[in-house]
Amino acid sequence: MAGVNKAILVGNLTRDPEIRTTQNSKVASFTIATNEFYKDKEGNRKEAVEYHNIEFWGPIVQVIEKYIKKGSKVYVEGKLKTDSYEKDGVKRYVTKIVGKQLTMLDSKSSDNKPAPDEPVGEEDKLPF
Repeated sequence: MAGVNKAILVGNLTRDPEIRTTQNSKVASFTIATNEFYKDKEGNRKEAVEYHNIEFWGPIVQVIEKYIKKGSKVYVEGKLKTDSYEKDGVKRYVTKIVGKQLTMLDSKSSDNKPAPDEPVGEEDKLPF
């Protein structure tokens, strides 16, 4: 039986996306924050924030580059990927989400912007 590697997140960008060009494609990297609210033992409302590194490849980067910025609310679907590197003689690991689908959740809209809640993925045609 094959395994399942799927991540689904809704959160806000903590910084503007970083766009890089490789030999064959463009890549967009950014971080989103997800918030969880709960009550502690004394009944006080608490907030836990998690930060997630996101990476998108291919044509969807054009949409990210044009419309997504720090503070944007997005829905991301993708898979978990762990990379390793060496720093100061110590092997380190970083886990990121390689995105396959992105939905912009901000309520602002303009005539040339893809509609909010309209999924855009690498396989989808660009809306312009």
